Amino acid sequence: MTRPGFLAAALMIAPLAGCQGAQSAFDPAGVEAERVLNLFWIMLAGGTAIWIVVIGVSYYAARGKSGPYSDKSGIRLIVWGGCVFPAVVLAGLLWWGLTMMPELRRAADGPTIAVSAERFWWRVAYAVEGEPGVIRKLPRGGVPSANEIWIPLGKRTEILLSSPDVIHSFWVPPLAGKMDAIPGRVNRLVLEPTSPGVFNGACAEYCGTAHTYMGFRVVVVPEAEFEAYVTSQALPAAVVDGPGAGLFLQNGCAACHTVRGTAADGAVGPDLTHVASRRTIAAGLLPTTVENLVAFIRSTEHIKPGVEMPAFGMLPEEEITAIAQWLGTLE
Repeated sequence: MTRPGFLAAALMIAPLAGCQGAQSAFDPAGVEAERVLNLFWIMLAGGTAIWIVVIGVSYYAARGKSGPYSDKSGIRLIVWGGCVFPAVVLAGLLWWGLTMMPELRRAADGPTIAVSAERFWWRVAYAVEGEPGVIRKLPRGGVPSANEIWIPLGKRTEILLSSPDVIHSFWVPPLAGKMDAIPGRVNRLVLEPTSPGVFNGACAEYCGTAHTYMGFRVVVVPEAEFEAYVTSQALPAAVVDGPGAGLFLQNGCAACHTVRGTAADGAVGPDLTHVASRRTIAAGLLPTTVENLVAFIRSTEHIKPGVEMPAFGMLPEEEITAIAQWLGTLE
C-alpha cells in the first residue's frame, strides 16, 4: 500500500477506536443493546439505499437526457424514485423495528432493583418487591447502596426508575437503551447482560450544574456472585468505632449519610455502610481511595461543581484524613 493510501486507511479506521469500551453502544454486552445496534445498521443501510436512489434519479433527471422529458416520464421518475421506493424501504424498516418489541418486552426473570436518580447521584436498593401494573413511587426498604449496580449475568433484571427532584435519564450504552427517571412516576427498564464486566452508565438528560458528573457503574457477574454481594451489602459496617467514626458523627456527616451499625442514619445523601467496596466515589467521578476521599471531603465544590454536599475544608487536615481512613475501611 502506498503511503497516501495507508494514511487514508488509518484516518478511516481511527474513529472506530472510540466505538469500543465500557460506555460504547457499538460494543454491546446486553440483549437490548445488540438489537438496537442491529436496528441502527439496518436503518443506516435503508437510509443509504433511499439516498442513493433519490440522488440517482435526480442526477438522471438532470444529466441523463439532453432533451426535455415528457410529462409521463417525469411523473414516473417522481412516483417510483421519490415516493414508492422510499415508502417501501421505510415500511420494511418499520416492520423490522416492530418485530423486535415482543422480545424486548419479555417479563423479567431476575432480581428487581430500585434506582432513584437524585441531583447528582444514584440511590440504589436491592431485593425490593416490584408491584405489577403502574406504580407511582419506588418501593421502600431493600438493601441500600449508591452509584454502583450489580446485576446477574444472563438474567433479566428489572430496574425501577424514579426521581424526587427533576427528570434524569438512566443509560448504560453497552447494555440497553436509555430510560427517563421522572418525578411522580416509576418507569421500568429490563437489563439482560450477555457478557460479564464493568460498564459505565450516565445520566442522559440535562439535570443541572453537575449533570456531566452524574455517572455510575454496572457490574455484571455470575448469579451466585451477585447473591453473595447483595448478602454482604445487607450487613452492618465492618468497623463502627475509632477516631474517624467519632469525627464523622461529631462533624454532622451523620445528618446526611447512613452507616449501618452506627448512630449515623441520615437519608439525604448516599448510604456509606460499604462505601469502600465500590469502585468509585462522587457518582463515578473518582476511584475509591483514601486520598480521593480526603480531597472530596475537603473541597467537594472544586471537584464536583454543583454538588449539594458542603465542603469541610475548615476542618483540620488530620481530622479529614481520619474520617477518610475510616471510610476506607468500610468494605
